[in-house]
Amino acid sequence: MDALSSLQADHDRLKTDIETTASFGAIEAESGRGRTVLAGTPANKSARDYFVSRLDDAGLDVTIDAIGNITGRWCPDSTDPDADPIAAGSHLDSVPEGGIFDGPLGVYAALEAVRTLQDAEIEPARPIDVVSFTEEEGQRFSDGLLGSSVAVGDRSVEGALALTDHEGTTLREALTEIGYDGTGLIDPAGWDGWFELHVEQDTVLETADVPVGVVTTITGIAHCHVSIAGEANHAGATPMGDRTDALAAAAEVVLAVESAANQLVADESESAVGTVGSLSVSPNATNVVPGEVSLGVDIRDVRYASIESLVETTKETLDQIERERGVETAIERPFDLQPRPMSDRLRTFAHDAAEALEIGAIDLHSGAAHDTMYIADVTDAALLFAPSRDGISHNPREYTDWADCTAAASVLAGAIGRAATE
Repeated sequence: MDALSSLQADHDRLKTDIETTASFGAIEAESGRGRTVLAGTPANKSARDYFVSRLDDAGLDVTIDAIGNITGRWCPDSTDPDADPIAAGSHLDSVPEGGIFDGPLGVYAALEAVRTLQDAEIEPARPIDVVSFTEEEGQRFSDGLLGSSVAVGDRSVEGALALTDHEGTTLREALTEIGYDGTGLIDPAGWDGWFELHVEQDTVLETADVPVGVVTTITGIAHCHVSIAGEANHAGATPMGDRTDALAAAAEVVLAVESAANQLVADESESAVGTVGSLSVSPNATNVVPGEVSLGVDIRDVRYASIESLVETTKETLDQIERERGVETAIERPFDLQPRPMSDRLRTFAHDAAEALEIGAIDLHSGAAHDTMYIADVTDAALLFAPSRDGISHNPREYTDWADCTAAASVLAGAIGRAATE
């Protein structure tokens, strides 16, 4: 058995890094452990500082790019420093009152993979980069996947740095404040391959009692912003037949999205989902007929045709309620990501590593977006999952058993090792 077939991540080392990171931005929670770490905040600075210190401890060369993405490069004597590197990582930011595994597991599993290869005296042929992307969650400056979208050229550096939070602070100002306003830009197109380990955020692995998932496809996502304008009027003095109720009209949109998604699941694609997750009602008073409503619609599937179908249903419903209810409507589609298939080559490395270690691994799709979506546009990419207890994520009760974290990190180490030595 060669050394790559028997790699075992260090359970205690990985747990220590994740638990230490959990202390930055820690919040009180009735159950579990929570944190709030928004991009460019003091808590984010602390998480970044600790990560950089751990990269330094492992002997990696650290760089910060213009958007605040952090990279630690391992380039031992065995490597060709000019070869395209293998990269792996995730993110350190969180949603408000989020959990401790989403993001940090991927960042520190990538670092632990390098340390595991170092411990086993593996001699890679190409460099290995450990990466933390800026603002994956999109809770302060963007809709999400900010650092990776800039890295692949989907968004300009200047445009990203000019983004503002609700107080008017720019990303440039926030990164400067915490000391992570770097130079240059990482280039995922120059990577030979990319791996990300993430908590599943579903119950497929837990139900199957398997510690590792190898993602086949990352779902596509469309966000639609819908506005409906009716007429605000007195709730007691306005007869039912004389009303132009924007909220009643909005209710038809909510039910139409749900019904169409259920029909798609029954007829075409089990992974299709449609959600109206936000409503803003004006004037939002009990005794006033609602005059204006804004809705946020989230549509996802591994088939882009399903997404297009649900968006079209939404538009058709708006046309219908304009005719039947006399309201005025508008729809925008500011966020649109097509499904991303993962690399067969890198997925094979992951399955081979799991088999060599006698760790169970199954194929599944991802219903959530990850930085890997953008990286897959420019190079081979793979996404691995570790189980989430009860499927809970973005919540202090988010939990992945430490043994599963270690097993998944071990598989990641084996896969990275194969990719970097082939």
